[in-house]
Amino acid sequence: MTWDRELFPEPVAHRPGPIINGHVVKLEDGYSREVKVGQPILVAVVAAASVTRLVTRAVVSVLRAGSGGGGGRKWKELKKGPEYLVTPLRIRATDGVLCEMEIHGHLPQSALEPRDHVQVTVRRQKDPELAPRVEKIVNLTTAQLLTPHPPTLWSHLGPVLLTQALLGAVVFGTVAACTVIT
Repeated sequence: MTWDRELFPEPVAHRPGPIINGHVVKLEDGYSREVKVGQPILVAVVAAASVTRLVTRAVVSVLRAGSGGGGGRKWKELKKGPEYLVTPLRIRATDGVLCEMEIHGHLPQSALEPRDHVQVTVRRQKDPELAPRVEKIVNLTTAQLLTPHPPTLWSHLGPVLLTQALLGAVVFGTVAACTVIT
């Protein structure tokens, strides 16, 4: 008698790790997930960056060198977090248990093939219903170290906005210190 895998799929475990050894069974199709952006952090960064933009526009208008640059990204764009690729990965652990985990971010197409022997470092996610997240994969078959890098809040905001926010905080701090001293 054969086991009908469609009617009775093999149970999948969510092992907490931190390290799972085994063979790749299946790398499923990926889907996108959005990084949540905390509003208090976003408000603070945008407010501090606005101070820098105002100072820059004032200096440019005094020098009459132009309009003062672009307005940057809109609030709605910043509030909507970046999307990243989530790829479910199934591994048959050395003890025979089928384990499921998620790869966040992109990996090269040929990085993992079914039957590759791997050592995976995983970490629990905040949502206990989700499979553990892959932090790094050592493909022992190809001797590759794979580290997926999903976008973060800071990469979403970008270096320009973060630099403006830092300068704005310095300007605001300087003005506040001068008013306290006098």
